[in-house]
Amino acid sequence: MNGVNGPQNGQPHLDHADGQYFLTEAYKVILEEVLCKGTDVKEKVCDWHDPEELSALLDLELREGGESHHQLLQRVRDVAKYSVKTNHPRFFNQLFAGVDYHSLAGRFLTEALNTSQYTYEVAPVFVLMENVMLTKLRSMVGWPQGDGIFCPGGSVSNMYAMNVARYRAYPQVKVQGLWAVPRLAAFTSQEVKYYLCFGGEIPHGVPAYSLGCMIPEDLDEKIELARSQGAVPFLVSATSGTTIQGAFDPLDRIADICDKNKLWMHVDAAWGGSVLFSKKHKHLMKGIERADSLAWNPHKMLLAGLQCCVFLLKDNTDLLKQCHCANATYLFQQDKFYDMRMDTGDKSVQCGRKVDCLKLWLMWKAVGTEGLAERVDKVFKLARYLVREMSKREGFQLVNEPQFVNVCFWYIPPSLRGKEGNNDYQEKLSKVAPVIKERMMRKGSMMVGYQPLREKVNFFRMVIISPHISQEDMDFFLDEIERLGKDLYNAL
Repeated sequence: MNGVNGPQNGQPHLDHADGQYFLTEAYKVILEEVLCKGTDVKEKVCDWHDPEELSALLDLELREGGESHHQLLQRVRDVAKYSVKTNHPRFFNQLFAGVDYHSLAGRFLTEALNTSQYTYEVAPVFVLMENVMLTKLRSMVGWPQGDGIFCPGGSVSNMYAMNVARYRAYPQVKVQGLWAVPRLAAFTSQEVKYYLCFGGEIPHGVPAYSLGCMIPEDLDEKIELARSQGAVPFLVSATSGTTIQGAFDPLDRIADICDKNKLWMHVDAAWGGSVLFSKKHKHLMKGIERADSLAWNPHKMLLAGLQCCVFLLKDNTDLLKQCHCANATYLFQQDKFYDMRMDTGDKSVQCGRKVDCLKLWLMWKAVGTEGLAERVDKVFKLARYLVREMSKREGFQLVNEPQFVNVCFWYIPPSLRGKEGNNDYQEKLSKVAPVIKERMMRKGSMMVGYQPLREKVNFFRMVIISPHISQEDMDFFLDEIERLGKDLYNAL
């Protein structure tokens, strides 16, 4: 086949048959290295190399001339080999993991079609599909009407909430800027304060219980304090599923405070929103229908694949479009031959937008609402199983009893047991998780994250997401933590 061994007569790889042959061969590598080996417990989660060594192995340099198909396929193999296998059953490091093959097919199709979700004329199928998805997700929240859009990340969804809430209170901000409005005050739990720093106002951190959920009485006091200092409260952002501990704020009590103070209530449910599928666990978001807006990331617990994030609103007065539109007539002509309300680009600050609805739609079509609910219920069961097994072993100490599927704990190696009263105990305990993490990464056996939290020293955050994992994987996890940490002494 032409071009198999490189460009012919100095011409670049532009022949369709040539390119399709390469794509077919590359797909075989992806299937074997990423989807077969990458989901096999006998394979490594990661093949770790330090940066200088990895850079040399990959040969990242870009040159004047192109490479042959044989060389390019080797590049594909190398990228797959040395990348972290997030589909692996022992990958517990992030708030995403595992693979859904129907969603993956949707992602492949999205990339192949290569269109932008901003006008009906270039994305007719996806404009209709996005509307159906947003309507269905809003109905699960409890909103028969409303608005929304797929966003490039939960942080962008949270920024949109701040934009819309501010625009509703002071529409002149859009053309006159922040100097035209008073000093505004937004409020969120001190556990998640970082996520609201994108909207232009530094949020007021509201104290949280040890589990991580906001204390409503303190929210009331913070609002009054802000007013007494000359600020104008305009938004409260509650959280359903905090990043570290997986805590759920009491939404009904927060909604009462927002109603009393006439404040916009946003809920960051990027992580926890998928409990709405579960009849058994959706009580964690009791009161969500009283919110004004919601951020929800199906790429997390539902396995829709990165990235798949929605911003939902109860408002049905076109507030989102009014807030973000630029009235660019060269993009959104006013004399089109179809219903121009189908052009959604003006709802977004970015205009051009990647199609993120297809992967969720195809997956949902495949397994149905009941299938997605079963996924949520299964990972809750596995989290409870892990906690029970931890209680049977010496050296595992929970940070708090988990509300969700985040299991946060300290591992106390034999060398530290019984020494809790020593002056250097906390300092030594803080070194345990980093050392064990390095050992597991270099071994490639599994991945799990750790972090400090306020006065608490480093602890592990085990996140259970993928429905492909089992109780045997939970047992392996505990055994491996013990194997990697049992001899810790000099390292502390």
